[in-house]
Amino acid sequence: MPNVIENVAKRKLREGRLVLSLSVNQMRTPNIGLVAAACGYDAIYCDLEHNPTSLETAAAVCVAALPTGVTPICRVGSHDPHLIARVLDCGAQGVMVPHVGTAEEAKAAVEAVRFPPLGQRSAFSQAPTLGYMAPPQGELHRLLNEQTLLVVMLETPEAVENADAIAAVEGIDVVHIGSTDLSTGMGVPGEYGHARMRAAYEKVAAAAKRHGKSMGVGGVRNDPEFLGWLMDIGVRSLTGASDLGFILQGGKADVEETRQIGARRTGA
Repeated sequence: MPNVIENVAKRKLREGRLVLSLSVNQMRTPNIGLVAAACGYDAIYCDLEHNPTSLETAAAVCVAALPTGVTPICRVGSHDPHLIARVLDCGAQGVMVPHVGTAEEAKAAVEAVRFPPLGQRSAFSQAPTLGYMAPPQGELHRLLNEQTLLVVMLETPEAVENADAIAAVEGIDVVHIGSTDLSTGMGVPGEYGHARMRAAYEKVAAAAKRHGKSMGVGGVRNDPEFLGWLMDIGVRSLTGASDLGFILQGGKADVEETRQIGARRTGA
């Protein structure tokens, strides 16, 4: 039997539990999975859309995370099926596909991520996510289809309008609102609590529930009331935290505290 490395985040989402992901932007070293596990995160995602992360670096981060119980995910920068397949072949247990605005684009994402009969992903023989064991080809496809998490990102008003059709596509696990891009497209950049944004979250959450998909949201942090509201409407996947954000937050707080002590003690 192949040594299947469980996709913990996917299991938790199926169970209706909350999944928290840490965005990997600057700490692109293999130990970030262990760091995320020590913090209690369920997943990390390597951002290949907005950062200089290479495929080779993402592969090292993902493979190193596999034994930690933290699910490694890659956010790709395009709908290129070859790139999507490569990040999965190299050790990611999930992929986030950005800027999915229609059911047709959602179906194309499924085609790239899933092996037949669900999709058209190119076959290969040994997967790091199966411990490099080589089961019969059909069994390998079945296991990887079962263990791979597909997240489609809805980031425009058009995508929200098409949320029901997108969520209905077989093979998708999570419909995920990219809050920054969506709020920008709605003319209220960064105003995630705006009435139009709240209506969008509710519309996508309802579509996800109707079609048995999980609902995800990115970009939201440091707002307990709003995070609670998102969970109340059904959001179970959150990706607002990032390594860079924590470095900046912690660094600024440390400098401010130390300078206040310095001002009292040294007058400088």
